[in-house]
Amino acid sequence: MEPRWLSQDEQESWLPFAAMLIKLPAALDAQLQRDADITHFEYLVLARLSMIRDRTLRMSELASVVSASLSRLSHVVKRLEQRGWVRRAPCPENGRFTNAILTEAGWEKVVATAPGHVEEVRRLVVDALSESELRQLREISSRVLQRIDPDAGTW
Repeated sequence: MEPRWLSQDEQESWLPFAAMLIKLPAALDAQLQRDADITHFEYLVLARLSMIRDRTLRMSELASVVSASLSRLSHVVKRLEQRGWVRRAPCPENGRFTNAILTEAGWEKVVATAPGHVEEVRRLVVDALSESELRQLREISSRVLQRIDPDAGTW
């Protein structure tokens, strides 16, 4: 069976997108490392916990919302625990699960880090697009994410 090769137009759309998939995370990571001594993934974990009521989430659910394996998340949470930003505790509803809990120091880290991170996101992505393009980006990203992980929730 012959592969469905990309047309010239498809290739001209795909190649810049593929480059962005590599360069955007690196740029966001560099800003966070430089300004806050934290990786982009560590910030994502802290920020997601900061958005949850009680700043507490089961590790398995947190892994899902940050798009990580439980193993990768466990390693990152261990580093965040060592810095005093997160703690782990058995889930009171079901002791077979472990909760990740954002500490007060973790909350303060998110509050201190968020302005610089948001400004970089705005500079690199949001300000480069019109309102209509942002809506399109949201719709396109949601459709592609659904293809990648049909069981994932919505962002």
